Amino acid sequence: MTAKTFFGLEEVLKQELIQIGAKNVKAGNRAVTFEGDNEVLYKANLHLRTALKILLPIKQFRARNEQELYDRVKKVNWAKYIDLDGTFAIDSTVWSETFTHSKFVALKVKDAIADHFTEIFKRRPNVDVNQPDIQIHIHISQRECILSLDSSGESLHRRGYRSEQRQAPLNEVLAAGIILLTGWKGDRPFLDPMCGSGTLLVEAAMIASNTAPGIKRKFAFMNWKQYDRKLWNQVFREAKRAVVEIEVPIVGSDIDREAIDISFANAERSGLDEDLRISKNSFFDRKAIGENGIIVCNPPYGERIGKDIEELYKQMGDKLKQDFSGYDAWIFSGNMRALKFVGLRPSKRIELYNGAIECRLAKYEMYRGGKKD
Repeated sequence: MTAKTFFGLEEVLKQELIQIGAKNVKAGNRAVTFEGDNEVLYKANLHLRTALKILLPIKQFRARNEQELYDRVKKVNWAKYIDLDGTFAIDSTVWSETFTHSKFVALKVKDAIADHFTEIFKRRPNVDVNQPDIQIHIHISQRECILSLDSSGESLHRRGYRSEQRQAPLNEVLAAGIILLTGWKGDRPFLDPMCGSGTLLVEAAMIASNTAPGIKRKFAFMNWKQYDRKLWNQVFREAKRAVVEIEVPIVGSDIDREAIDISFANAERSGLDEDLRISKNSFFDRKAIGENGIIVCNPPYGERIGKDIEELYKQMGDKLKQDFSGYDAWIFSGNMRALKFVGLRPSKRIELYNGAIECRLAKYEMYRGGKKD
């Protein structure tokens, strides 16, 4: 199987897969391949915080042109996967000099599947691009083609708690990946002083409580002919039983009242609102909570606040030095120049992307009394 993810999260996802019992786990580029049975497939969708999709390959072949692609797809025994009275849709990822248009590739695959059914059964299942019963994925790298069943359906970042958001919010998978990259496991205070829509806070609460990120949603594999409801119920019940009490404060604040209202609403939908402390507050009015906490924040990159961005980052650095001795601060930003104005030497810099924006996750260690002490 293949788990898709964002650039920079491959090793985190690899470790997550090993923890749920996957075998032969190999990190690639924006994807991790692994082996496992139906239980591993179900657990992957339910438990993985840094996966976007879980794909199950059903056919691999080479195609030199569109006609060969069509012919090879048409030969697959599609009745094994798609019900004649059901619906299907095609998703495509293409990196090829031969096949240059992903939508055309998806159309060719759709035609081949439809013609396969028409020839054998004299009728065909319908296409439903919004809520298909079966989602087929075609991946083409040059001439190498892989047909897969998409076991997830909607992208796994859609946890079901965030229907409201501010402009340009963090993707839930990226937020969870950032937290996991810090090494935080719910063992010390967590603070996001620029919390926006509250995504980092909710993901932190899910990690600290061992709440499976997919606990509130459905998955495409539930429509498969080989779906094992009894096994799924067992996996789901185990996940519910594994939830634990949160032992540390998880605190968020923002100066924007609308952002705070949205954070409250998202936290409430997640069911973890009682474990979060969210308030309208400026970062520069905050004090440390406990002695050995962690700050994780995603400050503005500069697109919306103009020329003051470098001054903001300088003030953040001053605030960290003044009031957060003993803390680790992780700042995620797409403004490399502004990060230099924090005025602290990062002990770690990790390359990530927020959509198309190249970003850095920088770690600053706030030593008490200086690093030598």
